[in-house]
Amino acid sequence: QVQLVESGGGLVQAGGSLSLSCAASGTFFRVVAMGWYRQVPGKERELVAEINAGWGRKYADSVEGRSTISRDNALNTVYLQMNGLKPEDTAVYYCSWKGYDSPRSGPSDYWGQGTPVTVSS
Repeated sequence: QVQLVESGGGLVQAGGSLSLSCAASGTFFRVVAMGWYRQVPGKERELVAEINAGWGRKYADSVEGRSTISRDNALNTVYLQMNGLKPEDTAVYYCSWKGYDSPRSGPSDYWGQGTPVTVSS
């Protein structure tokens, strides 16, 4: 089982920046990727950014160039830095964890509780 604790977010003015962090704890065998998704009411949850075990990164087109995802393996923590925020970035941001709980288990997905981000114009 993996627990994810998110921090950061809140109210930010357009053009500003924010930092989100997500710490994973619990017992697990191997992390495949950690990342951030976001969701607004009435829409599906969408990928914002993800970083995998090989340090590969992918970003949504909407945040490419103004966001950076990073991780600290020792702390099992993933970070998201977003700059040049826009009102359309307003959403609940969820941390995600993908990996294996044990050597014999299938892949697992875990989600954080979500942290709201509001960008005012």
